[in-house]
Amino acid sequence: MEIAPLHGNRTPDRLYLFSPEGGAGRDTVAVGLLKSLSTKFSSPSVFRPASAHGEHTTDLFLAAARAYEKTSGANEHHEAHIGVKPREIRENTADARLDIVTKFYESDDLKKADYTLIVGSDYTPVAYPGKMLNNSLIAADLQSSVIVTVEGTGRTAYELSETIKASVAAVEGTGSPVVGVFVSPCSPELKAAATAELKDYELPVWYVADAEAAELDTDAAIVAQTSAYESAVDDTDVLTAIASSVTTVVTPACFQYSLLAMAKSDKKKIVLPEGDDDRILQAADYLLSRDVADVVIVGEKADILAQAEGLNLGSAIADKATFQSMNDKTVLDPMIEELVKLRGHKGMTPEKAASTLQDPSYFGTMLIQLGLADGMVSGAKHSTANTVRPALQIIKTNPDDHLVSGAFLMCMEDRVNVFADCAINLNPNSEQLAEIARQSARTAEAFGIDPVVGMLTYSTLGSGSGPDVDLVTEGEKIAEENYPDLKVVGPIQFDAAWDPVVAEKKANGNPYAGHVNTFIFPSLSAGNIGYKAVQRTSGAVAIGPVLQGLRKPVNDLSRGALTRDIVNTIALTAISAQK
Repeated sequence: MEIAPLHGNRTPDRLYLFSPEGGAGRDTVAVGLLKSLSTKFSSPSVFRPASAHGEHTTDLFLAAARAYEKTSGANEHHEAHIGVKPREIRENTADARLDIVTKFYESDDLKKADYTLIVGSDYTPVAYPGKMLNNSLIAADLQSSVIVTVEGTGRTAYELSETIKASVAAVEGTGSPVVGVFVSPCSPELKAAATAELKDYELPVWYVADAEAAELDTDAAIVAQTSAYESAVDDTDVLTAIASSVTTVVTPACFQYSLLAMAKSDKKKIVLPEGDDDRILQAADYLLSRDVADVVIVGEKADILAQAEGLNLGSAIADKATFQSMNDKTVLDPMIEELVKLRGHKGMTPEKAASTLQDPSYFGTMLIQLGLADGMVSGAKHSTANTVRPALQIIKTNPDDHLVSGAFLMCMEDRVNVFADCAINLNPNSEQLAEIARQSARTAEAFGIDPVVGMLTYSTLGSGSGPDVDLVTEGEKIAEENYPDLKVVGPIQFDAAWDPVVAEKKANGNPYAGHVNTFIFPSLSAGNIGYKAVQRTSGAVAIGPVLQGLRKPVNDLSRGALTRDIVNTIALTAISAQK
């Protein structure tokens, strides 16, 4: 099972089915869809993003999948087909969504399937107004097309029509394509009236009568539900509707999982110099237990293991981490020698080097320089300057880079963008803006984004004037001349860069306006304010900053970083080290 490209169409191999009402008619549709899928796919399977303890509906679906599959061994373990409990979504939606995506891609049972029917939430006695929205968001997280089921019982044709339209609009508003609608159960009279009411509706609508034996034992229920489905639905019509859909949505949960998958594909060793921070140890435990990256934790092994035990962490740190004492002479002596060699022209002596290497950030950076680690993540307890200064002095920039800049990967609900420079350069000149644009485009490419660069200011393509506009205008010109393959537009306002409708009015047909995904701010003040405003007001996940331009990846953390932020930053550092 492949995760979709971060930007680009994915061949459909999954379908999300849910009802905004949680009615029993959805079960009939689910069993019937498994039958339809079996006519094309040899091993269809089932996944439940959220399922309550002790429920039996999942067993019904798995039994139907086994009945229809043409190969053996695809649907073996109930728990392998369950994401989380409904309570987990109510209590911490963001973490639950990431857990669902992780379980979906890492389930050994699902990896054996060639198509997966994802069946959404059941009815529960706990009223949860956000259930439909969360189903829609999870469908987007899983990059799935959607079929919606609604109940016909007790509704007029008009009420049914309005319910269908509202439900479809809600799903499509989160970015997932809806390929069809089932009305189940539905009487013949309602079907006739609704067909007339919806005669011009753009999506196919199928009407399924009640499956009278739905409450019987599993085998009887499958027979009854399949019979009700087959009498109303043509397999070819359903398969054609499903095959027509693609999705390009990339949600924060999807992107965060893709980071872990990319890092895991070619594991690198990342040094963590702040080994006495609880969040660092929790992040290390998470990554090590999933074999995403190797880590070197700076500190005394016994102290670190005692702290990890106090945090009730598992055995991953003890079993898989590398521990590096700052008092280890076998490592410290070569560090001192190397630091004197690198900085001797600046007055560095062995005594000064020994003193400097008491700073964990310098010590961790030297581990990279000596080839004992591939990258570093620091800043949970220290300032950005503490992280960047050793990197600039020791790691230094790439041969074709003249500066270091800081970019954030901004994970919106349906896309991922790059914002820069948000961390390093106070007031870059035109040449520096052009170089930041190129560096940021490189970062975008490294994480699967086809970069379209917008160089931001308060004017769009000559609509305003002034020194700040001139600065960006010249920067865009230099970027075009020096990097001819770069897709770049500027000067441009954020709204014209972001929104195709606004771009039509402001950007005079520029092919990149309205499609920008890599945003270059004219100053550190603008960039830092911009990314934090978006992060805090929209709920976007900000990953970074990625320090661009260094020979080896060294990345900074906010001192207020959460464990999840640290996990993401270590993963992206590992990916950067794969170059």
